[in-house]
Amino acid sequence: MASSIALLHLSATPKTLIPKSYVCSSFPSSTLAAPRSISFPQLVKRKSKPKSNITCMSSYNNTTTPTPATDRLISAVAYTLPFFNSLLYGRYLFFQFPKLGLLFEPLIPLLSLYRSMPYSSFVAFFALYLGVVRNPSFSHYVRFNAMQAVTLDVLLVLPLLIQRIFSPGRAGLGYKLMVWGHNGIFVFSVFCFVYSVVSSILGRTPYLPFVADAAARQL
Repeated sequence: MASSIALLHLSATPKTLIPKSYVCSSFPSSTLAAPRSISFPQLVKRKSKPKSNITCMSSYNNTTTPTPATDRLISAVAYTLPFFNSLLYGRYLFFQFPKLGLLFEPLIPLLSLYRSMPYSSFVAFFALYLGVVRNPSFSHYVRFNAMQAVTLDVLLVLPLLIQRIFSPGRAGLGYKLMVWGHNGIFVFSVFCFVYSVVSSILGRTPYLPFVADAAARQL
């Protein structure tokens, strides 16, 4: 008789009294006026989902976001510094193949403006290094590309220093090695410039050989 009364009392309880965030486990028998030998489900709060899933999704979305157009433009412009400074290595190729110079004629006005400013190479170098590489307001993508351009520009100075130390002259084996070295450096610089600019426009990170590792260690 007591169990029947308890079941009637349980069925008469409105469903709205049980929140959706709770699941049934065992009700206390005292609240239902049932004998101690009968056990009923008790309200247990449902565990909330961990927040780590939300964090993982947000971090995944950040990695898939495209590179902003401003970051692409700044990264592409940064590689003009080592490219302009590498044109002097191409003088022997321009002398041997005059038609090769026609490919670089559209750059003559920009190059003339760049050379007309006093200490333009040093100003551009420190402006790129201090204004972009060491500026935390820029993204890591821009800073890495700027540091890679600065590193490449520094490496282009080393052959000139070696040339002044050994002074190979204007004939003989030393002169031929110097010409071959200048031609190889110029071809390598043009390849790095084209590859880096195209990668920056597409929003990809260019990794230059012998340069990317040295640039990554500086960030």
